[in-house]
Amino acid sequence: MTRAPSDPATREQSRVALVTSDLFPDLWLDDHPLRDAIRERGVRVDAVRWDDPDADWDAYDLAVIRSPWDYPARRDEFVAWAHRVPRLANPADVIEWNTDKHYLRDLAAAGLPVTPTAFVTPGTRWTPPPAGEWVIKPTISVNSQDTGRYRLPEQSDLAAAHVARLAAAGRDTMIQPYLSAVDTAGETAVLCLPDSDGRLAYSHGIRKGPLLTGPDSGEFDPRETREEISARTPTPAELSTAARVLAAVPGGADRLLYARVDLIPGPDGEPMLVELELAEPSLFLLHAPGSAERLADAVVARLGSRRG
Repeated sequence: MTRAPSDPATREQSRVALVTSDLFPDLWLDDHPLRDAIRERGVRVDAVRWDDPDADWDAYDLAVIRSPWDYPARRDEFVAWAHRVPRLANPADVIEWNTDKHYLRDLAAAGLPVTPTAFVTPGTRWTPPPAGEWVIKPTISVNSQDTGRYRLPEQSDLAAAHVARLAAAGRDTMIQPYLSAVDTAGETAVLCLPDSDGRLAYSHGIRKGPLLTGPDSGEFDPRETREEISARTPTPAELSTAARVLAAVPGGADRLLYARVDLIPGPDGEPMLVELELAEPSLFLLHAPGSAERLADAVVARLGSRRG
């Protein structure tokens, strides 16, 4: 008979991989509380590179994606890896959908308040808008890599050069209006984790200050990223928008171990979706007491008996 995952004897046999990369071989600092909380529950935890050729993914009861932030240049390889891992959180089909920001078109088509986004494919001519501030970035990226903010028409040449540079590398580009409210109100991250019934629910909120100051410099190292982060309680409108976004996730949100919904007030003050982070988001566990423990409980609840 299969023992319940809550059985201490079962937990002692269980192994969890927290998936990372060469950039953070000992995990991103924000994931240390999660690692420690899972271990405190009697489960073995390893930090494992997603592209480690010697990793035995079959040996893990659950693999939890955390900081594989070198994948954008090898996204196809990363997606193929995700589909090979037998027990992965979040699921591989969600990873495939969410690691290419064309998913924003699906959410916009579902009637959600998505920041207006234009997509440019290599070989397509792009003419910069006549005025305004705009954000340019690749559709496959992490953090603010290869992302720039441009004031038009003064920086039209720089904006066009950015799009051309991405196209020359065979990368799709997305162009969005810069939401100026981020400079004052900031960006709200709504973090959701499973509740005691295993259903995805609001856990905690974070305020992120403005990060983009100008055109893309072409230099980026996620280990040097400095964000202005503080705790924030999302407004009822933000929580409602986040719930609507998660309801549109293919396959249903309750399959997810974690989700982050990033929102900025639009021109009318209502929340607009900037990104839905389901693959490898920072969860800001260090900024929310109790959140690492809640996520560790959700991990333990998902553990089953070892195969074989």
